[in-house]
Amino acid sequence: MNRIKNLERLQNEEFDICIIGAGASGAGCALDATLRGFKVALIEKEDFAAETSSKSTKLIHGGVRYLEQAFKNLDFAQLRQVKHGLEERHTVIRNAPHLAHPLALITPVFSWFEGFYFKIGLTIYGFFAKNDPMPRAEWLNKKETFEHIPTLTPNLHSSVMYYDGQLDDARYCLALAHSADEAGAVVVNHASIVGFSKDAKGKLNEATVLDNLSGNHIQVKAKLFINCTGPHADSIRLMANDKQEKRLRPSKGVHIMLPPDVLKSQDAMLIPKTKDGRVVFVIPFEGEVMVGTTDDEYKALDKEPILIAQEVDFLLDTLRPYLAKVPDKSQIKSGFGGLRPLIGSSGSKATKKLVRDHEVEFDEESNLLSLLGGKWTTYRLMAKDTIDEACKILNKQTECSTELHYLVGGENYDFESWRKIQKDFSLDEATSQHLVKKYGTKARAVLEIGKLTEKIHPSYPFIKAEVIYTVKEEMACSLRDFFARRTRMELIEWKATLDSVEVVAELMASELNWNEEQKRSQILRYKQLLKTFIDHANTHK
Repeated sequence: MNRIKNLERLQNEEFDICIIGAGASGAGCALDATLRGFKVALIEKEDFAAETSSKSTKLIHGGVRYLEQAFKNLDFAQLRQVKHGLEERHTVIRNAPHLAHPLALITPVFSWFEGFYFKIGLTIYGFFAKNDPMPRAEWLNKKETFEHIPTLTPNLHSSVMYYDGQLDDARYCLALAHSADEAGAVVVNHASIVGFSKDAKGKLNEATVLDNLSGNHIQVKAKLFINCTGPHADSIRLMANDKQEKRLRPSKGVHIMLPPDVLKSQDAMLIPKTKDGRVVFVIPFEGEVMVGTTDDEYKALDKEPILIAQEVDFLLDTLRPYLAKVPDKSQIKSGFGGLRPLIGSSGSKATKKLVRDHEVEFDEESNLLSLLGGKWTTYRLMAKDTIDEACKILNKQTECSTELHYLVGGENYDFESWRKIQKDFSLDEATSQHLVKKYGTKARAVLEIGKLTEKIHPSYPFIKAEVIYTVKEEMACSLRDFFARRTRMELIEWKATLDSVEVVAELMASELNWNEEQKRSQILRYKQLLKTFIDHANTHK
């Protein structure tokens, strides 16, 4: 992906479709539309997956809580959401096997009846997963449970094990955008829509785009604009037509990152009920343990949602009945907050009860198509529904082909190729496996483009060659692009990230032609941001 060339194309060409927002839904729409033969532009104000799509629980699932709500409340919308998620689960894994894989989840229970209840529920859950090779739910006795997760409380009776999928959400979204770019889409990050122009009938025909890196404005012409901005969808809807009512009720969810000793397992744990009626997941991710999430309405959309001390307390308290030894706050390595793009009026029920389904909305007055709501697991179905509607509007009927389309790095992927890479480049096992799992069949290209095999930080497998590769090939433009989304170092450990900023800044400065002042500014801003995260997570207010 070459940002400079794509900016030139954005300025000089006209498009069938211009998609606003490059999270999972926007990048998914860009790939789908491009594969159908449309001329597509994809514009993102920050970075690919910068907001909601990089801050999920990293699960590909139908939602066991939605299934329970569906049966308890006879809520068929919840049941439909579960069905859609489970039908899409195997496709998400198939199309990027380096970035997504099956994951066993253990639900500890404290009585025979509780075990029976969850076994029935999770068996039904598996029933909806058609054409899915994942193992079915299994009731484990106490001894078998401890063989899977040895750190659980001795007070448990047994557990129920079932399977869902796990993904690296930020890199999966990047792979969607990268695949759209390879298919011919014009893909640009760090570019904001700041206004629209309309034709004599009041239909959108042009957008004014601000290149946030240069400060230049670009006029982008398109027959159809598609709004895929997640929690921020109302701002684009109202920019296109200020008579529309707001549709979104964003909610905030946070996660904390703990050391691997919390679980001592490659399996995850599902905590089936919290004091506020949610479920919480305790999941191995990038060698650490991620715990989340919460669900609280969030209105300050101009501010990044971040982890605060009270939320840390809530998640640690939620762990208490399930672990033999509960970690304390000093063990928290990092954390993050994200927003869910929920559809619902301000006076409706609590956000945790709102359905995570999606809706494709067409505003005939402005000609804006908006994709509202949804969740990661169903991104492909969301994109399909949106581009199906675009086909009707543009009077071009073509079929969706994304179900069997491998993403960049996914086709002919073989995890065992790490052994040859280790031998050829004299790497350690952890680094070799990391490169294969994150770049798939492009792993060797990472090493060949940079030939810098020195680690960025001694405790983690990331190497200097990745900085060069992600700038040249994956449109990394800032320190945070690299630390938060090209690698997941910001999510894994704040302190190690702080310690690595200068090393990465030197490499990025060389590739992006930053002068000394620009480099120092990048370092200062990013370090201040990391310190803000640390302060808020540790300070009660």
